[in-house]
Amino acid sequence: MINKSLSFLGIFLLNALSLLPLFLLYRLADAFYLLIFYVFKYRRKVVKENLYNAFPYKSAAEINAIEKEYYKFLSSLFVEVIKMKSISKKELSKRVKFKNIDLVEAYLQNNESVLFCSSHYGNYEWVCMAIGLNFSGQHYPIYKPLSSEAFDNWFFKMRSKFGNRMVAMRQTLRAIQSSRGTANMFTFGSDQAPSKDESNYWTSFLNQETSVQLGIEKIAKKTNRPIFYLKINYLKRGYYEVDCVPICLQPAETAEFEITEMHTHFLEEMIKEKPAYWLWSHRRWKYKQEKKTPKIEERRPDLSGSMA
Repeated sequence: MINKSLSFLGIFLLNALSLLPLFLLYRLADAFYLLIFYVFKYRRKVVKENLYNAFPYKSAAEINAIEKEYYKFLSSLFVEVIKMKSISKKELSKRVKFKNIDLVEAYLQNNESVLFCSSHYGNYEWVCMAIGLNFSGQHYPIYKPLSSEAFDNWFFKMRSKFGNRMVAMRQTLRAIQSSRGTANMFTFGSDQAPSKDESNYWTSFLNQETSVQLGIEKIAKKTNRPIFYLKINYLKRGYYEVDCVPICLQPAETAEFEITEMHTHFLEEMIKEKPAYWLWSHRRWKYKQEKKTPKIEERRPDLSGSMA
């Protein structure tokens, strides 16, 4: 009962903070950065280890610069998520711009559905919200429910306020089947770590053996829906550009694990371009591979052309 009361109190305070204009929230973010970086040192050991393992060729000074920039961004991301509760369509549209919408709309206008690949890069929450304002089809973001029912409901309402139909991970197939006959978009998080029991496929990602979920590939090959990667570019504080990059237009014709290698490699290159804006405080490499998958690199396609 106490935990439930604290949850509702926390939500009340977050809702109140959301009413503040962003320029004031960013002042709070500056103070928050000082607290989590210098005082509480929130997951700094995890972040530092992840960065050193991902970029063994970078100097200590370069790693430290990325680390600081990451925590500044994380602090801004925190208040931007809070702002989701009260942000208007006009404000969100001003801060999240899409490129190559016409490539996606060509399918939707022909009553065909597409799959979006996303990741914990930039403000992925704002981007997910903004999809419903920029495309003609119905949008179904796939999400992992939170352990706290109160906060899960809070996030669910915010994420769906502009028409998104949120789908829990375990309900993905059912949602796809029920949405047949309409032009729609399903968005998958490509970098969500599988559980230990579901870590069945491993590849090389950011210089480390990494388990990758196969859900996107399985759905794509089964439905033959084209896959677009939502390449998020951090422009400046509170402003993002999203490029809809086609990475696989005929999934049914691909070899096994080819799609998984495509979106994993794409994200890797995106992170390398601007490394500070990925979720480094996440324990992405918590589980280690027990049995090696041979010749990982030989399966990796050349996507250099897609990143141009």
